[in-house]
Amino acid sequence: MKKRKTYDDQFKARVVLEAVKGEKTISEVAAQFEVHPNQIMKWKKQLLENVGGVFSRKQEPEVDEMKELIDKLYKKIGEQDIELEFLKKSTGSFRTCKEGYGREGERGFEYSEAV
Repeated sequence: MKKRKTYDDQFKARVVLEAVKGEKTISEVAAQFEVHPNQIMKWKKQLLENVGGVFSRKQEPEVDEMKELIDKLYKKIGEQDIELEFLKKSTGSFRTCKEGYGREGERGFEYSEAV
């Protein structure tokens, strides 16, 4: 079975612009770029439907969502920094217990002041 060809956006743009110019027929453009004429018509239709968006100043919804997510993450990082500093200061006066071994394999505990 033949694998489908995939074309990058730059190639599609070149093909469609050549077709939109009108200097050649769709069949001639298809033969020049080795693409089926129906495919060129689909790309041309997509271009004509979305050409108004080129001059639009509105950002895509994904960009707005990403900005909101970044703001939330920075806020969360700030909250965690404050919490970490609070915990470091509040545990400074407590002693910590470290389990270890004494002489000749005896179990023991070592106490030290937390830093």
